[in-house]
Amino acid sequence: MRPVRVLAVLVVLVGSLTACDSGARQGQGSRAVVVFAAASLKQVFTTIGEQLRSDNPGAAVTFNFAGSSELATQLIEGARPDVFASADVAQMDRVAQAGLLAGAAANFAANTLVIVTAPGNPKNVGSFAELTRPGLSVVICQRPVPCGSATQRIEDATGVQLHPVSEEPSVSDALNKVTTGQADAALVYVTDATSAGNKVTTVKFPEAAQAVNVYPIAVLKNAPQGALAQKFQAAVTGPAGREILDRAGFARP
Repeated sequence: MRPVRVLAVLVVLVGSLTACDSGARQGQGSRAVVVFAAASLKQVFTTIGEQLRSDNPGAAVTFNFAGSSELATQLIEGARPDVFASADVAQMDRVAQAGLLAGAAANFAANTLVIVTAPGNPKNVGSFAELTRPGLSVVICQRPVPCGSATQRIEDATGVQLHPVSEEPSVSDALNKVTTGQADAALVYVTDATSAGNKVTTVKFPEAAQAVNVYPIAVLKNAPQGALAQKFQAAVTGPAGREILDRAGFARP
């Protein structure tokens, strides 16, 4: 009978430990709002998240920054965060059409593409058309990603077809190819170029005005932290959030 008694004790102990661990995880996550956001929003949303935590003691914010198309796919396939912020309307529309929004999305910012090069622009890139020069290694975003879709619209409008050496899954990845010396030039948002500082030289081009991306944000249906999610959205769209966005170079929608 001793083995049976020992087994019974072990079962009770394991059950108790599992219950305690589950309770601890629930307690840690009970005030955490989860935000899926475009990679280009990392700097500003991190700042806004810090302000939300300061204004709501005990609250926490967890971010998942990636390409908007990747995030939209994750949502459609079953991921359940509280908030989604996209770098264009098209990806938010995909999520809305899947019936995943708690209410209408709110447009809160806009962004425009620029060319970034190594500091000093050693290859003397001066225009969008010059990105097609032989021997120039150019990086862009993949087409489903908003920065890639914007690039496609500029190509269609100008008739200039790029031949990139790489198409990246997010704008931050495209920027990284230039800052690490793996590419001569990349098409990124003006806000990413601003955040890179002296690691790049920025070349603006007028054709970018034909492909401005508008950023929407929305609380998701059945958000585990619905009240905090609403507060985060309000923090983004309110005056304090607008000031943070302005400083980072985001335009108004």
